[in-house]
Amino acid sequence: MTEIRTPRLLLRRWLEDDLVPLSEIHADPVVMRRIGDGSPRSLEQTAEDIEAWEEEWDEEGFGVFAVELLGSGELAGAVGLSVADAPAGIAGQVAISWRLGRVFWGQGYASEAAQATLEFAVQDRGLDRVVAVCGTGDRASANVLGKLGMQREAAAGHPDHDHDLAVYGIDLTQYR
Repeated sequence: MTEIRTPRLLLRRWLEDDLVPLSEIHADPVVMRRIGDGSPRSLEQTAEDIEAWEEEWDEEGFGVFAVELLGSGELAGAVGLSVADAPAGIAGQVAISWRLGRVFWGQGYASEAAQATLEFAVQDRGLDRVVAVCGTGDRASANVLGKLGMQREAAAGHPDHDHDLAVYGIDLTQYR
C-alpha cells in the first residue's frame, strides 16, 4: 500500500470508510465550483470517482491519494496525480490536483499534500514533468502552484464548460 506521511498528513490509498466523508466534501457547491462542470457530486458519483482513481493506481502506478489528518484521522480530501484529458494542450500529460473540504482551507494542507505528491512523482515514480490546471480566478490554487515552483505556461478555455483556465507546469528534473 502506497502511503506518504508529512508532518500533519497521511496520504494513502482509498478505504471503504472514505466514501461518505468524501461525498460530503463533493456535496459542497463551494468546494466543487471549479472542479469539472462546477456541480456538486452525489454519493454514487463520488464512488465512481474513487473507483476511477483506484483503477488509475493499478494501471499507471500513480493516482489520487486520500488525505487524512494525522492528529484526528479525519478525511480532509484528495490530492494526487492523474493523466490529464483536457485541455488539449496537456492531454496525456501527468497532472497534479487536489480538493479539500472547506473546513480545511487556509491551513496549508493543500500545499503540504501537493508538495509531498510532487516529491512522490519525482522520487518514487521517476516523472520528469507535471502539469496543473486551475481556473483563472482561483487565487488560492494559483498560490499553491506557485509554492510548488510551478510556472504558468498558457491560458486555455475548458473544452466542455464555460470557464477560462490557467495551465501550469514544472520540470521535475530541476526539482528539489
